[in-house]
Amino acid sequence: MRVFFQTLFLLMTTVSFAQRGTDSSKINLDEVVVTATRTPRSMGNIAIPVSVVSSKTLYQSGSLRLNDILAEQTGIQVIDNFGKGIQVQGLSSEYTLILIDGEPLIGRTAGVLDLSKITVKNIRKIEIVKGPSSSLYGSEAMGGVINIITDRAGQNKTDLGLRYGRFNTVDGNLNFSKRINKTDLAASLNYNQSKGYSLKPNAVQKTVEPFRRSTQNLSIHQQLGKQWKAGASFRANTSHIDNTIFVQNLGTTIASKGFEKNEEYNLTPYLQFNKEQKIKSILRGYITGFNALQQLNVKNATGGYDDRFRQLFARVENQTDWQMNAHAAFTAGAGIVRETVRSNRYDTASTLRTNTIAYFFAQHEQKISSKLTWIGGLRFDANQAYASVWSPKIAFQYKPSDKVKLNVSYGRGFKAPDFRQLYLNFTNVAAGAYSVFGSEVAVSELKRLSTAQLLDQTTALAGNLSALKPEVSGGLNAGIVYNLDASSQFTANIFRNDLKNMIVTDVIAFKKNGGQIYSYFNLKRALTRGIELGAQQKIGQLIQLNTGYQYLYTADKDVLQSIKNGEVFQRSLTSGQAYRMNRSDYGGLPNRSRHTANLKFNAENAKGYFSTIRIIYRSRWGTSDLDGNGLINRADEYARGHVQVNTSIGLPLNSHWKFMAGIDNLFNYKDIQFLPGNPGRRAYLDIQFIF
Repeated sequence: MRVFFQTLFLLMTTVSFAQRGTDSSKINLDEVVVTATRTPRSMGNIAIPVSVVSSKTLYQSGSLRLNDILAEQTGIQVIDNFGKGIQVQGLSSEYTLILIDGEPLIGRTAGVLDLSKITVKNIRKIEIVKGPSSSLYGSEAMGGVINIITDRAGQNKTDLGLRYGRFNTVDGNLNFSKRINKTDLAASLNYNQSKGYSLKPNAVQKTVEPFRRSTQNLSIHQQLGKQWKAGASFRANTSHIDNTIFVQNLGTTIASKGFEKNEEYNLTPYLQFNKEQKIKSILRGYITGFNALQQLNVKNATGGYDDRFRQLFARVENQTDWQMNAHAAFTAGAGIVRETVRSNRYDTASTLRTNTIAYFFAQHEQKISSKLTWIGGLRFDANQAYASVWSPKIAFQYKPSDKVKLNVSYGRGFKAPDFRQLYLNFTNVAAGAYSVFGSEVAVSELKRLSTAQLLDQTTALAGNLSALKPEVSGGLNAGIVYNLDASSQFTANIFRNDLKNMIVTDVIAFKKNGGQIYSYFNLKRALTRGIELGAQQKIGQLIQLNTGYQYLYTADKDVLQSIKNGEVFQRSLTSGQAYRMNRSDYGGLPNRSRHTANLKFNAENAKGYFSTIRIIYRSRWGTSDLDGNGLINRADEYARGHVQVNTSIGLPLNSHWKFMAGIDNLFNYKDIQFLPGNPGRRAYLDIQFIF
């Protein structure tokens, strides 16, 4: 009740804070996005689920890193697992493609791309497309695509920013852009550091260790006559984390000091041809590298750690767009990718693993009538590591009136086995001496251990080891957009994703020292389905209300069949007695919340004064199996749900100075066991100077 009244007081403060200003009561229905179709299209004319986070929303939310702002979006959950990963429509991090200006980021750990390493300070907007999009983007786009679009060059502006917050968190940024005749220049710098924190008092090992990060961006664009344009963009990101890890040293557990260092760079040159807005062709090169090093500074430790990982991704691609007439548009493209990786996770650091992918895609958009439009697309990927894959998609939009739009889309996405699932050869001596072998090396490693008389026994799954197939998903989305008037909008979307050839890990053998051996298999069939609801409402000229809700159901289809057959048992939490499990007892795939919601208030006047309150709710989610059946089915196998409240207030003094203050996690919610990445209440002050 106390939390309720505190929140109510904040909402009243938000409303009373604003003063009368200019008319901003209309919802923007004509936002142009490029990610959904790889061509500029108004959001009102796109038939698949897409949303946009604007630069104003980014700034006023006080977000520092990409995971901060995505955690406040409907249908997206941020998960702490090998960094800040995300779930989209119930599909985990490895199934969502992250792009910067249309180019993919690499450097995943256990399939997770850590979003906390991406600053939002030079971002113009974020486009979020949900559902299988592989017909346009290839592997890793089964859950969706998140495209981070950076600031345009040539805007003639320079600004400095500095933020200080709890745990000695410092974030500084410099953004510069300039137009000189026909040349556009842009550059940005960002530095971010924290002393870390511990959720356990007096603990030797901090929950989040001290870190420092820096990001640099540089771009240049040159107009070459009326039809030609060329340019290049460069981005570099480095991070350093101080680690404390417990290892075994001569039979004693000791705290060992170490570090983790990551380096990333991207280079994107391009040449563009544009003829009378009818034909546009762009040739793009892209090269990105990721280097990671993690070491422990301890001598003679049996659990000493030296992990080295180097990944290189290079691509050349052409895309041509043809506006055939006022009612039809055609897009086609082709490219080739060369990817290499060196790591002592894959045999030795000198071993080079390579893969080559050639692909082409095509898409046609046809306006059949003033009310009906359809889009069809197809992509073909020829991957050296596995068989070829076709990825089709089709979407329809029907507008029975100016106020209502009905959208239906179906897409087939895929995810290729990655280097980890194919070639990983890793043994963790410090944590039970378990080993994980990729599918391509598992058989030979079992033979080696058997010859050395280190193998105790194999499981039945060892006989199922074979070349991995790509995971494939068919995704259906059906939704409605209803604009009551210029200041009110309601959206609803029903989705279902059916995943087959799901790659999972399981035990294939046991060592004589008790260590388990794991490998990867195409075993499971899974589904995610649900509904997303959203509403926007302008209240007068000053206040905007946004709210969203997602209901999510996930399941392993084989488990559902076993439950139906009466083959699955569970143990009572109170009596300990075993009994058959019902479908209603099954909690679905782990780390998924059945209900998530958000409620956001924003007040802003003509002078730029603003205040925001964002309320984020997440229901309970399954974490572990305690009764031995391998499933989530008892109340004690869940982490409890929670509400987090974030608030901010902005005070622009004049055209040059802006001040902002805020508090994230206002009511100081903590969960040491299941939310270690949430440190509790965090207050901050942000100062920005615009030249």
